[in-house]
Amino acid sequence: MKKVLLIEDDAVLRENTEELLELSNFNVVTAPNGKLGVEQAKKELPDIVVCDIMMPELDGYGVLENLASTEATKYIPFIFLSAKTERKDVRKGMDLGADDYITKPFEEEELISAINSRIAKAAILNEERLAKESGEKEDELRSLNDLKNFFEDNGEEVAYKKGDLIFEEGQHSNKVYLISKGLVKCHKLDEQGKYLTTALYKEDDLFGYNSLNQITPYQETATAMQDSQLVALSKQVLEDVLDSNHKVTLELIQLLTDNITDVKDQLLQMAYSSVKRRTAITLIKFAEKINRKPNDAIRVSRNDLASVAGVAQESLIRTLSSFKDLGLIEIEGRNIKILDINKLHHIN
Repeated sequence: MKKVLLIEDDAVLRENTEELLELSNFNVVTAPNGKLGVEQAKKELPDIVVCDIMMPELDGYGVLENLASTEATKYIPFIFLSAKTERKDVRKGMDLGADDYITKPFEEEELISAINSRIAKAAILNEERLAKESGEKEDELRSLNDLKNFFEDNGEEVAYKKGDLIFEEGQHSNKVYLISKGLVKCHKLDEQGKYLTTALYKEDDLFGYNSLNQITPYQETATAMQDSQLVALSKQVLEDVLDSNHKVTLELIQLLTDNITDVKDQLLQMAYSSVKRRTAITLIKFAEKINRKPNDAIRVSRNDLASVAGVAQESLIRTLSSFKDLGLIEIEGRNIKILDINKLHHIN
């Protein structure tokens, strides 16, 4: 049974209208003036309000403005019921947000029809609001995985051949990348003019985000180590997404933090670890990035291995030979197969 709030200061008209509404199977709540009407509306939360205009304490316009400014009552349909029939009075009521305007005297059928239609309309609009809110929640990105799906749905697909330059140190960093397929290395030139690999990125990794809110130059160079498929997204689009999806922003911050930790570990390894230790750790890193199966061979240039390990290529080659003699790896051309990953982990 739908609930109607009837606000009317004329006692006779209020009682008569209440009776006809109850006969039409409505639950009726009444109030004799606007002030009490507002209180009843907020207490009862009716399905519709039928309200006189000229009343003591608070007129109908004041009632409508009060209810429209309150979150709990702003969507309740509102019908003015009044003897005021001038066009300016009708316009004022509708401008304030009234759903209908019925003049006194009125026919019973006219009032019942108006109430039913306005309740039905309110129900439809409420369903649309709920659907929209639900849709907005579904569209919300909650994790890095959702962000990667956003990349795939909205980014630009780009293909690179092995050895192709993706971006170069000093270029404006206006894009961030997701790897759909392949392997990418980021590297820098040191003071001696030698390449130092700073990071390796595999399928499903994000890279190129050295600055998320500024178009600053890239701090390193990115090159495809294999034929690769990437998805590029402009930083402006990414910034807009992060502004409205704080959970993803926090996860991305954590990813950046983890990357910084990895870089620190790599620097410590280069500074204090032996050549053998650096080479072993580098082999394990490449195996983790490239191999889909633990026993697959790694196909990577000695130069790339040396730049990641931070050692001279000649030293790396000698170390690989010693690992082969110890039975830790197997070498065939450029392919390296790890035979004992546990012992590699414990090389000092």
